[in-house]
Amino acid sequence: MERDYLISWKAAGISLGLLLILATALVKPLGVSTQFVVSDAAVIHKVAPEFAEENAYLAKYGVKEDWGVGYGWLLVIGMFVGGGIASMLSRKQQPEQDKGSMPPMWKERFGDSMSKRYMAAFGGGVLLLFGARLAGGCTSGHMISGVPQLAVSSFIFAVTGFGAAILMAKFLYRSRPGV
Repeated sequence: MERDYLISWKAAGISLGLLLILATALVKPLGVSTQFVVSDAAVIHKVAPEFAEENAYLAKYGVKEDWGVGYGWLLVIGMFVGGGIASMLSRKQQPEQDKGSMPPMWKERFGDSMSKRYMAAFGGGVLLLFGARLAGGCTSGHMISGVPQLAVSSFIFAVTGFGAAILMAKFLYRSRPGV
């Protein structure tokens, strides 16, 4: 069954690429999780400047005129607003589904508990974000900005992230003996 989407994946990809070029030219490469680090560091620099300067990680952020303190939050808010708008628009494009529907594969393996599904998604997101920050960036920064700039840490994150996702999916959805 072919779906009639509001925008094709090709047009969305090209639009994202053009947006990335524009953002990088006007401000700097996109990245979201850094915004939280920048904000935390800015507060710590004000409250406990000695601690912030002695900490190698915090010393890099939250000082001078770091773009993230102002524009970065607009990006974060814009992602929530844009995601909400896209969700509302795409909901009209999808066939009728009962509330709380889940992929059959998930239901078969883990049951139909929405809270369990949300907790799994949240936990996976936390692990993904932790790995991305460990690699010196964030998921959007590495995948959308870092890979096109040929950043080694972004390639390492991409390969590791996709590899771990494939292994985890194979583990979670493996065949169970006797079922």
